[in-house]
Amino acid sequence: MMDGATPKQQVVNGFPKSTACINIYYIIYNNRKMVMKLNCRVVYACSQFSTSAVAIAPALLPHKQMPWASSSSSSSSCIIQDKDLLCRSLHPSGTGLHVLDLLDRGSLEPHPTLYHLLLKKCTRLRKLKLGKIVHAHFLDSIFRHDLVILNTILNLYGKCGCLDDARKLFDEMPLKDMVTWTTLITAYSQRDRPFHALLLFPHMLSLGFFPNQFTLSSLLKASAAFTNTPHIHSHGTQLHAFCFKCGFQSNVYVGSSLLDMYARCGCMDEAHLVFDALHTKNDVSWNALIAGYARKGQADHALWLFWKMLRQEFQPSHFTFSSIFGACASTGCLEQGKWVHAHVIKSGGEIVAFMGNTLLHMYAKSGSIEDAKRIFDRLVQRDVVSWNSMLTAYAQHGLGKEAVQWFQEMLRTGVVPNDITFLCLLTACSRAGLLDQGQYFFKLMRDYNIEPQISHYVTMVDLLGRAGHLHEAKRFIGEMPIKPTAAVWGALLGACRMHKNMELGTYAAERVFELDPHDSGPLVLLSNIYASAGRWSDAAKVRKMMKESGVKKEPACSWVEIENTLHVFVANDDAHPQIEEIRKMWEEISVRIKQIGYVPDTSHVLFYMDQQEREVKLQYHSEKLALAFALLNAPPGSTIRIKKNIRVCGDCHSAIKFVSQVMRREIIVRDTNRFHHFYDGSCSCGDYW
Repeated sequence: MMDGATPKQQVVNGFPKSTACINIYYIIYNNRKMVMKLNCRVVYACSQFSTSAVAIAPALLPHKQMPWASSSSSSSSCIIQDKDLLCRSLHPSGTGLHVLDLLDRGSLEPHPTLYHLLLKKCTRLRKLKLGKIVHAHFLDSIFRHDLVILNTILNLYGKCGCLDDARKLFDEMPLKDMVTWTTLITAYSQRDRPFHALLLFPHMLSLGFFPNQFTLSSLLKASAAFTNTPHIHSHGTQLHAFCFKCGFQSNVYVGSSLLDMYARCGCMDEAHLVFDALHTKNDVSWNALIAGYARKGQADHALWLFWKMLRQEFQPSHFTFSSIFGACASTGCLEQGKWVHAHVIKSGGEIVAFMGNTLLHMYAKSGSIEDAKRIFDRLVQRDVVSWNSMLTAYAQHGLGKEAVQWFQEMLRTGVVPNDITFLCLLTACSRAGLLDQGQYFFKLMRDYNIEPQISHYVTMVDLLGRAGHLHEAKRFIGEMPIKPTAAVWGALLGACRMHKNMELGTYAAERVFELDPHDSGPLVLLSNIYASAGRWSDAAKVRKMMKESGVKKEPACSWVEIENTLHVFVANDDAHPQIEEIRKMWEEISVRIKQIGYVPDTSHVLFYMDQQEREVKLQYHSEKLALAFALLNAPPGSTIRIKKNIRVCGDCHSAIKFVSQVMRREIIVRDTNRFHHFYDGSCSCGDYW
């Protein structure tokens, strides 16, 4: 053979011949629900077709009983490759698929297996239009009542999201089996129609059908999809009782769905009980429990489970890592997050988009925006979520100008912004005081056919209020095309507290209380406005109203991570083992910062007492205790990272600026609003917060 020549091929009718063996598991339900397994050897063809019959050599059937071959197959054959099963018709007058044209011309003998193969391929490739062509042809065939094929068509519509067509087919089916019911229930549960899925269940039971593990798993998934937690718990617990009654509670598939359902409604004790009761566990059950703790912000539990999962030789997936990074982000556990990131690298995993986005978010929420940017640069694929994650990071750190530049770069790369993009931009502008840019981006949303949601209006009110345009913010609320919520009025109330506008603040607080009487935040803000102005009787009335209404203020606390351990402090804390050293440390620091200009701002003490008592009250705020503890225990020269569950106190903000200068340390404080980077006596917020 000459160099470059190809081996001689066997040729039939001018076409090269090749063979492939396919195992077809074709389930036929007859009146007695018997099952037949058919093994066929099918000879396929090249991409060009002849009008001659397709040659088929069944392994189990003699030549005269070949299911697809026509009587003319003995004279000549053509071969059809698997890749050409969905090849379009050669003529405009055809059915749309060449294989179906061959059936219509009599070149192929119709058989259910052929329809089954075509529909399976349409489902796998999500070719809905071609699937409908096959469906229409099937209905004109002698097999139109074949239950297995009808179930396959139902599955096609469900997987392609065509639920109305799926339901129409379901209602028209003369016979149904458990596969039929399970297929439609699964389709509804996977396409965010949980109520429809759950409605089918009692109807199914009334007709005498008994659910299997897949039916129950889909029903539990549907109950977990409700946005209302009481609904999740109500439907889920009833299904749990049914699973227990039928003996499915220990099944790994049903059990994994059960614990995911409990985790999604926040019932982690119940979820853990279900997990412990499973005889065998898989990756899904581990991931569901870890994700549940991550959503609750319980990073310690999530990390402990992750470690236990590794010890039992289960391999974590991208979903596992994504949940862990989310948990670390919620509490700001940077060191723990770095440890998990190192595990990803050691295991050779790629930083794919969704996991990379949570990793990026973890670094940003832990105060390390430089690391967040490095992760973005290393992402295998960047989508709009990736760009939004970096925008969120810039917004949280008060880097408004950088956020605007990032948005411009995003547009240059061709990424189309969505509603989250503009929310991040508006937040960044609000926290950096970029009033004109914020108003411009709010109007720009219309150019991208994005209708502002309530969160965008809240941010615009915050932007105007922070800039001191309180009456313009009130007018903006009055002109909103949608009804303002408690959050909208709450943004105005916060601005009124910042600018000490009692009259408008009182009006805003009243509106918030009307819309959400159980929220303590507005009443606390109103009380603080009165106290800051010295109107102690009015402040006392508000606090009395809170007490009578049963509204409780969330206790302020701060925490810091040292050597992979979180240390939490509250104001005037006396429970920490090192509390004596901590207080002594702060007293020493307090003397040093007063020498260079720190003056306690007693206006932040919102109780009636004399000046000396006020200064003492300020001494032991939670963030100051956390800072003193970190200075005692963190490595010399290291960055100190403190988190607080509410807005940082104004006096503490001033004190920490002086501490960063005296101690020559970078201090990063994360509160509910933003990050504050303190260094050499100044803060990244520029005192605009």
